[in-house]
Amino acid sequence: MARWTLTAGQTHDCQQAVPLLEGLRPDAVVADKAYDADALIAHIREMGATAVIPPRINRLDQRPYDKHQYKHRNLIERFFLRIKHFRRIATRYDKLAERFSSFIAIVAAFLCELSALRSHFVSGVMAPVNFRHNGATLCSA
Repeated sequence: MARWTLTAGQTHDCQQAVPLLEGLRPDAVVADKAYDADALIAHIREMGATAVIPPRINRLDQRPYDKHQYKHRNLIERFFLRIKHFRRIATRYDKLAERFSSFIAIVAAFLCELSALRSHFVSGVMAPVNFRHNGATLCSA
């Protein structure tokens, strides 16, 4: 499941974290140091989740976090790297937030399908895959 919200460029991402977490029941919330805010960490704990957020270096109380689980954050970072390969996203070509959000959804779906297609390759041989498009079934065998 993915949620996102578009904000102005000068708005800090941490301000949107609590609204994006509304209605979710995660076991853990993984984020980078920019999200190390007392209010956010308190909200995550109230939800019954674990905050896997490394403390900023200047924090007086260096709280512990699961470093092994934090390593999985690279999946999100790699996703953003991949979507920025699409010029329309990297340059924020669309002026309307609705169109920009729609294109992010399209690119995310495309990358998901591409990832699924790549997972069918086994030692250089492609396993049979069926695709449905406009009522027609495309087979690769």
